[in-house]
Amino acid sequence: MAAAGPSVFLLMVNGQVESAQFPEYDDLYCKYCFVYGQDWAPTAGLEEGISQITSKSRDVRQALVWNFPIDVTFKSTNPYGWPQIVLSVYGPDVFGNDVVRGYGAVHLPFSPGRHKRTIPMFVPESTSKLQKFTSWFMGRRPEYTDPKVVAQGEGREVTRVRSQGFVTLLFNVVTKDMRKLGYDTGPSDTQGVSGPSPLPGLPL
Repeated sequence: MAAAGPSVFLLMVNGQVESAQFPEYDDLYCKYCFVYGQDWAPTAGLEEGISQITSKSRDVRQALVWNFPIDVTFKSTNPYGWPQIVLSVYGPDVFGNDVVRGYGAVHLPFSPGRHKRTIPMFVPESTSKLQKFTSWFMGRRPEYTDPKVVAQGEGREVTRVRSQGFVTLLFNVVTKDMRKLGYDTGPSDTQGVSGPSPLPGLPL
């Protein structure tokens, strides 16, 4: 009896929340979580994490470096609802309260290999000057009760936001059995394993 083919594929991702640029702020930390479709399930690793607090580097870049690890494996039967990573960055305001300094989201890379992504961050804004002053005075800035809303489309069009800062992520992606299920993830057949490139003129 012939062995049955695979019914699921795997997406394995490790990497790190590397650094951030927030020129106006210092002493920030970062949280991450994943948003994915109903056909997806995590099988290993952590679905969420919170980094250490970091201060700006002393050089010209003034980067906030976390190098906070990400390591997760998902299984799925189809690519619909491909996982997104949602980032929330927090830091102290003038009164010492932790307030949100930025939200952002990006899909995990589709193709195997090493990837670098820089995500533009944003914060929700109060709709009136009175609300702005009150929220500043009370030390309670507008923020989402659930950061996962950042990765979803519903209701986002009615939220007023302001761009603020960037976060850089590094991903190492390996997929398994996607090609066997008929999904083409890129030109390479090695599925995320990099080897020496063939010399020109040699047959492949």
